[in-house]
Amino acid sequence: MKYLAILFTITFSISSFSQTTIQYPSTDNLQITADLYTAKTNDTFILLFHQAGSSRGEYKEIAPKLNAMGYSCLAVDQRSGNASNGVANQTKALAEKEGKKTSFLDAYQDIEASIAYVKKTYSPKKIVIWGSSYSSSLVLKYAGENANAIQAVMSFSPGEYFGSKNFISQSAKNIQIPTFITSAKNEKKGWADIYDAIPSKKKQEFIPNGSGNHGSSTLWSSKKDHKEYWTAVEAFLKTI
Repeated sequence: MKYLAILFTITFSISSFSQTTIQYPSTDNLQITADLYTAKTNDTFILLFHQAGSSRGEYKEIAPKLNAMGYSCLAVDQRSGNASNGVANQTKALAEKEGKKTSFLDAYQDIEASIAYVKKTYSPKKIVIWGSSYSSSLVLKYAGENANAIQAVMSFSPGEYFGSKNFISQSAKNIQIPTFITSAKNEKKGWADIYDAIPSKKKQEFIPNGSGNHGSSTLWSSKKDHKEYWTAVEAFLKTI
């Protein structure tokens, strides 16, 4: 597969990072749209995948904060989504135009292609994959099936969203890398079996003191518990 990024919109840049919208092909040659947030150092790349009905805009506020910590990020439009924070999901729109399927599982190839693209194009020393809701389950699936491809996985509100009671757990039982799982307090029962299946000695779970929120949007400053979640995220990233 040929990974050729198309740089077409530089949105803004400040001293700590710059944001650029790029495109590259998925495994079926559908063009994926993503926002590249480049920090001063790119030793560690974090790939950011959104929740259902969402887009790369889910990370408009989150990615710059990760940049400030020294992490370059790629916020990806998967083909299963819609919009977030005023940012339309361009991968979904193109998939529909080309008559391609857009289920949660159809988006798995977009995760695979995005990781391959970052590895080939930027050659970072470490790659962290981060998912939200349905994609938080898919990044766990990827981590369990690609043992040496990435260095850590972060999962916000995972669950068995794919029709089988142990679809994700079956992959999770092979995860040996550092793993972070969190969610709203009342969602833990939906991923407890997945977490228990992970054999990694470097796994962490986080549940807030308050009710919390679903997916990565729990880190938005508009959310009541966001500071508590950010403390846990920073602490985990420092262990990688």
